Amino acid sequence: MIAIIDYDAGNIHSVKNAFEAIGQEVIVTRDSKELMAADRVVLPGVGSFGDAMKKLHEYDLIDTIHKIVASNKPFLAICLGLQVLFEESEEYPGIAGLGIVKGKVLKIPNQVGFKIPHIGWNSLELSHNGRLFKGLGEEPYVYFVHSYYAKAEDESVVTASTEYVAHMHTSVEVGNVFACQFHPEKSGDVGLKILQNFVEV
Repeated sequence: MIAIIDYDAGNIHSVKNAFEAIGQEVIVTRDSKELMAADRVVLPGVGSFGDAMKKLHEYDLIDTIHKIVASNKPFLAICLGLQVLFEESEEYPGIAGLGIVKGKVLKIPNQVGFKIPHIGWNSLELSHNGRLFKGLGEEPYVYFVHSYYAKAEDESVVTASTEYVAHMHTSVEVGNVFACQFHPEKSGDVGLKILQNFVEV
C-alpha cells in the first residue's frame, strides 16, 4: 500500500493515477495512523514553499513525516515536496523547511534566453547510483515545472542534476528518503520506471 500525503497539493491525483497505472494500491490521506501503516509514503507538491509548510503545520503532519522517515519506510518527495525537505528556501526567507536534507532552495537566476519558471523536458545527469534510476539510460529526459531549485550541502546525496541557467540538484537520496524536483508522474515511460523503482526499493 502506498500512501500519498494529502495537504492540498495540486498534483496529488496525477501522482495517484501514475502509481495505479503500474498496478499499485494507493490511498490519499492525512491521517497519521494510515500513513504510518502504509508500506511506502509519497509527499507530492505544487505551489509555494511557504504555503506548503503552513499546510503541513495546519494538518499536524510535520511530526508524522519525521516519524515516517525515522521508521526507515521508503519515502518519496516530488517537486515542491523535495523543496520542503530542505532547511530553507529563498522563496520564503525565515520559514524553516523540514530539515530532513541539509541544504537550501535557491531561485533560478534570470538570464537572457531562459524562461522562468523552468517548464518542460530536460535531461538528467545521473550520479552516485541512485536507486530511482536503475535501468534507465545515462541522460533520461523528464518533465519539470519550477522556479526554485535545491542545492544540497553534501553532494554525495545528489543522484541527479540538471543544467538550466544554474547547476541544479534535481534528485537526492538519503537512506530511505528519495526526492525529485521533476515530475515522474508527467514524464512518460521514464517517469513510470522511476516510480516502479521506488516501489521495488
